[in-house]
Amino acid sequence: MKKSLFKRLHDQIFYQSMIWPAVILMILFNFIPMYGLIIAFKDYTVLDTIGGAPWVGLSYFKEFFKDPLFWSVMKNTVGIAFWKLLIGFPGAIILAILINEVANAHFKKFVQTISYLPHFLSWVILGGMVITWLSDSGFINSLLMDLNLISKPIEFMADTHKYWGIAVLSDFWKEVGWGTILYLASMTAIDPSLYEAAKMDGATKFQQVIHITIPGIRQMISLNLILSIGGLLGSNLDQTLVLQNSLNYSSSEVLNSYVYKMGIKQGNFSYATAVGIFVSIISLLLVLLSRWGTRKISDKSVF
Repeated sequence: MKKSLFKRLHDQIFYQSMIWPAVILMILFNFIPMYGLIIAFKDYTVLDTIGGAPWVGLSYFKEFFKDPLFWSVMKNTVGIAFWKLLIGFPGAIILAILINEVANAHFKKFVQTISYLPHFLSWVILGGMVITWLSDSGFINSLLMDLNLISKPIEFMADTHKYWGIAVLSDFWKEVGWGTILYLASMTAIDPSLYEAAKMDGATKFQQVIHITIPGIRQMISLNLILSIGGLLGSNLDQTLVLQNSLNYSSSEVLNSYVYKMGIKQGNFSYATAVGIFVSIISLLLVLLSRWGTRKISDKSVF
């Protein structure tokens, strides 16, 4: 006989006691605060209550779309995020495959540790390192001048045309090692006998990777692709605040930094919330689109 819901809950009380604290915290800090999103449709100030602020409808959304900075901010956000995805996403897969092919266990652990390490350092530290390296007297300019490739130092951090490359490559350095973890875990589930059979058939290492390793982690690749595309507009705020300056502002200002400045610095909370909702809606659409795309090219859905 099928047990009632309350009976099943009673039988699983030990397991329920472990999950309910997390559920309560999620409700308190993730769902209840969503009530505050209505300030995007109100003229809210710190002197008002959320319920007592006057209703203004979609005026802040219209104001954002008419802002002279709108297209510049969108171009920077999408452009930087696109290049991060184009370079970082396959980069993590390639690095995971290379690490997986290392036979020496000690050297393999060493490479993994070195590649993971930048992820655990804050952008305050890594950004300071990047700024120092790219300064007039930094080792990048010194190296280029020693090799007679340039005659005078390059103003990397002051050149608006170079900021995108700096942001993309520094993010790749920080996150590529961390991005290999799930792929390496998925590779351990691949049946070793498939590789043995491929060797007997004369398959090269490259052919084994193409026909065994990559298909074996296809589901994880699809899942990570969906999550990466969903966060396309969520450019790293910490990175932007550290690397941005008055000279590269036109190419470094992204949606997250724009929301931060409008909301925290200028106190225009309603406007900043409206922009944040716009970003969330676009991100949701990107997730749905990427999920639809992966289902079209894969025989299974990741979720």
